[in-house]
Amino acid sequence: MKLGIVGLPNVGKSTLFNAITKAGAQAANYPFCTIEPNTGIVPVPDHRLDVLAEMFHPKKVTPATVEFVDIAGLVKGASKGEGLGNKFLSHIREVDAIVHVVRCFEDENIIHVDGSISPKRDIEVIDLELIFADLETVARRVDKAQKMVKSGEKRFQTETEVGLRLTAHLESGKPARTFPMSQEEREIVSGWFLLTDKPVLYAANIAEEDLGKDSSEQPFVVAVMEIAKAEGSQVFTISARVEEEISSLPPEEKKEFLQELGIGESGLDRLIHASYSLLGLISFLTAGADECRAWTITNGTRAPQAAGKIHTDFERGFIRAEVVAYDQLTALGSMAACKENGLVRSEGKDYVMKDGDIVLFRFNV
Repeated sequence: MKLGIVGLPNVGKSTLFNAITKAGAQAANYPFCTIEPNTGIVPVPDHRLDVLAEMFHPKKVTPATVEFVDIAGLVKGASKGEGLGNKFLSHIREVDAIVHVVRCFEDENIIHVDGSISPKRDIEVIDLELIFADLETVARRVDKAQKMVKSGEKRFQTETEVGLRLTAHLESGKPARTFPMSQEEREIVSGWFLLTDKPVLYAANIAEEDLGKDSSEQPFVVAVMEIAKAEGSQVFTISARVEEEISSLPPEEKKEFLQELGIGESGLDRLIHASYSLLGLISFLTAGADECRAWTITNGTRAPQAAGKIHTDFERGFIRAEVVAYDQLTALGSMAACKENGLVRSEGKDYVMKDGDIVLFRFNV
């Protein structure tokens, strides 16, 4: 999973990135501090791996990971080359989902590129730049399809029709992800790799003193929530500054600090959980003396394709999957006890994997 962190300059993107990856991305109080995207890979928090490690005492424990890309701050006119222009847009095109950091705090010591705090305006600036870029992409696709219509192939007529409808939708200021499409049209548009077709998580960056407060009492956050609701996106509050403090603490102190703040879990944990939900992802687990490991798959993945995540030979030579649910294994305490109680199931090629499945794949190549 690759998440791109975007936002206007000086909204807290790089501060948040530093906190969640400890990669030391530069953070300074002026626009265009971030030019080339910084990347950082962080483990997905999964308490189940800790429990399995206690049970199996493996040589190593390997969590699933998320790659974060800190993309330079967009400005008005980026689609036309303003600021650092299309370089930003190409970086966004490569990610699975967008984490849009929106400034929801007042601080006279941190300048705002537009001189005042307005989450609605800030979101619109970035949305419009991405929409302008998508309009150019769709125009090229429509032009090409129109020239091919005379070949008689139905798909070119369909491409032309969906492209023209999508153009009108984008021109009305709406992102491609809210464009109603049939399955056939969805398959066409997904091949255009549109920026506004990517799922979005809004990270409302609030002041430390606002942590733990009801979001409905924070006007800036409410403004973000209204936009997210209208387009079917998700939003969560985070304090990038506090996350930076949390990231430097040892695990026990971190836990106490989170409890004192009344937020339960770190912003990173909430961000990853929200991202999994947004992208429809789950994890299955493998466990043994050599390694306990979590693997990320899309919800609905069948057993052979899940096996292929481990190695292509596992999918090619798939025979069966020996599966036990995490809750059943931890309740009985060992694989041997699960087998004795008939809880280890033998599943075939049509089995749809479930979150928390502990699996041993049998294969022959």
